[in-house]
Amino acid sequence: KAAVPAAKDALNWFFRAAREQPAPGLTGIPPPAAGDTGRTDWERRLIQRLRVLHYQWRTEQTYRGWAWRFARALEPRPLEEATTEDLRDFLTRQATEKRSSASSQHQALNALVFLFREALGREPGDFSDFVRARKSRNVPTVLSREECRCLFAALEGTSRLMAELMYGSGLRLLELLRLRVKDVDLYRRQIVVRAGKGDKDRVTVLPMSLVERLRAHRDRVRELFDRDRKEKAPGAWIPEGLDRKYPSAGVSWEWQWFFPSRQLLRDPRTGERRRHHVLTATFQHAVRQAARRAGFSKRVTPHALRHSFATHLLESGADIRTVQDLLGHTLVTTTQIYLHVMQKPGIGVKSPLDG
Repeated sequence: KAAVPAAKDALNWFFRAAREQPAPGLTGIPPPAAGDTGRTDWERRLIQRLRVLHYQWRTEQTYRGWAWRFARALEPRPLEEATTEDLRDFLTRQATEKRSSASSQHQALNALVFLFREALGREPGDFSDFVRARKSRNVPTVLSREECRCLFAALEGTSRLMAELMYGSGLRLLELLRLRVKDVDLYRRQIVVRAGKGDKDRVTVLPMSLVERLRAHRDRVRELFDRDRKEKAPGAWIPEGLDRKYPSAGVSWEWQWFFPSRQLLRDPRTGERRRHHVLTATFQHAVRQAARRAGFSKRVTPHALRHSFATHLLESGADIRTVQDLLGHTLVTTTQIYLHVMQKPGIGVKSPLDG
């Protein structure tokens, strides 16, 4: 029993330390490109090609991760000696030994083909006979309109506003968290998503019912911004290229995060304490706790709000191409998954039991 208070104190210290200095992956801040060029010749060539072709930082992380897994699987042979058979065996093991999903195996395939062609400078050859992971078609978790209202009622303050905006605009989680002040147009009632999935910009709808609350929230953020300026805190994080071109952008009002964190967080690159946006884990935890308080019997994550946005639009008679544009899907087949979870699928089909 005496160990219990000590354990609680240790946990409290751990969470305080995590708040002070979150891991780089939690902040979403990429390391400086000039200081992150790889450890080996092949990795340096891979990184160079990824950046020349303007791949996103998260894609770079993923491709480098698969390349290192492949390199470790080849040890003690060097990666440069990899053959078509090695690639085939590696992909097969992902399905048979690692029990990877079809999407993970496909991700590994894309990463290693890119590695062969762009970093090693040769074609990978014909390896099409590798064992493929079984494809599964998962139905997305969708909340009813009543469940959405219950979830929002279980949230408070800024977390509720964020959840309602995510549902009302169909945003992805990182698209919501990375909104800047300049991207939320309250007069035209639209949101501009910058560098969304696939590094694409798009415009989506801003719910009219949230305009006044968003305006009040923006005013509070302005007060926080003014206080940070008086205390001469470092400005908001700006991507490296823009930061070099516009050195003062980080301390300008329009570039501030629309949903900033309450505390200043330590920048893992520079060690400076700056105001970042709300962390991914913080908002995810708030939604999970709200779903638990609301008594839901389904697993609810923030992404369920985006699924609900699409499904409810289609149920209301919205054109699927319009929904595709609002969601930022490249292919309409991706949007069609929501046709399977509509409350009235097909042309008003009813169960024979209800007939």
